[in-house]
Amino acid sequence: MRRKESSRAMAAGFLALGLITAMTTAPARADDATGVWLRDTGLSKVKFAPCGGALCGSIVWIKPGVDTPAKVGQRVFSDMKPDGANAWSGSAFNPEDGKTYTGKMSLSGATLTTQGCAMGGMICKSSTWTRSN
Repeated sequence: MRRKESSRAMAAGFLALGLITAMTTAPARADDATGVWLRDTGLSKVKFAPCGGALCGSIVWIKPGVDTPAKVGQRVFSDMKPDGANAWSGSAFNPEDGKTYTGKMSLSGATLTTQGCAMGGMICKSSTWTRSN
């Protein structure tokens, strides 16, 4: 009888150790938008990182041969602050027209959707991004 109790205690200990290990080595939270993202066009990558109390995104790669006014190192998302579950709002700069728009972004799994809006949100353009290296 003592052997069964000892085996159960050992099994419970291993289970607890496994749970603690899983919790401390878990990947980044699903709602973490930091990191490098590839645009759905495949033409550019943006890296989101903390800046102050918000997130900012800068271009880190442009596909060679693409004719664009965008430049590597250029900040295209600024002051993106939490705005609900898996959502942020701030400013989005469009290198194509040189204008800054009201920016929004939302994260769903491994997909980040960004949006630049004008005229109080009446006109918006969206892009979809996937995590990249």
